[in-house]
Amino acid sequence: MLKKNELPPCPVATTVNLIGNKWKPLIIRELLKGSQRFKYLQFGIEGISPKVLTENLRQMEGDGLVERKIYPEVPLRVEYSLTELGENMREIIDTLANFGNKYKEYIKNN
Repeated sequence: MLKKNELPPCPVATTVNLIGNKWKPLIIRELLKGSQRFKYLQFGIEGISPKVLTENLRQMEGDGLVERKIYPEVPLRVEYSLTELGENMREIIDTLANFGNKYKEYIKNN
């Protein structure tokens, strides 16, 4: 988690710091569908290793975007979901998806 004095002055830079790697937007995309168990997140994100998924989930939890809930059951059940702050990423992910679709159409037509 970034400290108050570590935040860049630019809000775009702040957002990029939060989701600026290859995997975080895909994790958010999956969690926008609802709470997910680890294995289902991994299945939904092609090519992500368990280690990388764990690291990113921990970072996102520390940044206040993701919540981890442990259910006291046998076997233990853990689910991840977006926090209220993380839910605010919906518009960003939708915009990325819209641009991706437009770009695919552009490439197809050129």
